[in-house]
Amino acid sequence: MGFDLAGLKAAVAAQGRVARVVIAEVSGSAPREVGCAMLVWEEAGRLRQSGTIGGGALELMAVEQALSAPGLTRHPLGPGLGQCCGGAVVLWTEVFDAAGVAALEGQEIVARGSGERPLAVQRLIDRARGQGRLPEPQLVQGWMVEPLARPARQLWIWGAGHVGRAMVQVMAPLPDLAITWVDTAPERFPDEVPPGVTVLPAADPARAVPHAPQEAEHLILTYSHEIDLALCHALLRHGFAFAGLIGSDTKWARFRSRLRTLGHADAQISRISCPIGQKTYGRHPQAIAIGVAGQLLGQKKGDGTAWIHSSASGA
Repeated sequence: MGFDLAGLKAAVAAQGRVARVVIAEVSGSAPREVGCAMLVWEEAGRLRQSGTIGGGALELMAVEQALSAPGLTRHPLGPGLGQCCGGAVVLWTEVFDAAGVAALEGQEIVARGSGERPLAVQRLIDRARGQGRLPEPQLVQGWMVEPLARPARQLWIWGAGHVGRAMVQVMAPLPDLAITWVDTAPERFPDEVPPGVTVLPAADPARAVPHAPQEAEHLILTYSHEIDLALCHALLRHGFAFAGLIGSDTKWARFRSRLRTLGHADAQISRISCPIGQKTYGRHPQAIAIGVAGQLLGQKKGDGTAWIHSSASGA
């Protein structure tokens, strides 16, 4: 979680004047955690938003007031808002234009508030820098401190067919995730691609594998078994944190045999998960995407969730 400067910059470039609402503090039960943010702007006489601070009456009120009432506000999540969470949240609302965004450039930790910067804020920043880590988003003596957003995970999605498009739609809104989307030609991709997704046309996708970080995660979903096999071969040589291949048990048995012939040991080959997805969800592209996304999030949280070797068969 962090300050998404790139997203804010893009919104201001498109809309001119944009409010950013972030959860600065939480006490008790609340729908989302500190650092969650949304952007609000006016377009054609209507308020629009990107992101969420948890929905419900709190979010509706925050959207309505974002452009006209910036500042620090506290909101009990009780009968007054028609919510029963029982806790309370503090919201920090700022309105940005191009100059305001430009003033944030070059900052690794964004700290802002009224008056002179408190000593506690400066100590927090100095301690984080001295330890080589970024601080968690937090409110300190009336100042909001947030690190710039840095994607914690790199996800490479190979294939822009039905399942690839569904995967991008499901995964793109998630924070802390950078998606690189690869297929064989520009026309393979939809006209509109979600913000933050890097499109990479490559006539020979396997030749793009060396450009992926070795800690990246991969989903192989192309239209061609030969491309799929070439990607598996290239990834086994290059290294990866996770690789999932869409396909049936029969397809994977054939691939294992061919990968052995290409010189890969069984222990290496077994690092590739195939099939992927939740069998009980069905084979609709969105169902496959939801199953795979849930398993990715479970893996991220370290809760022991494994990639389930069942279903999600493909061509």
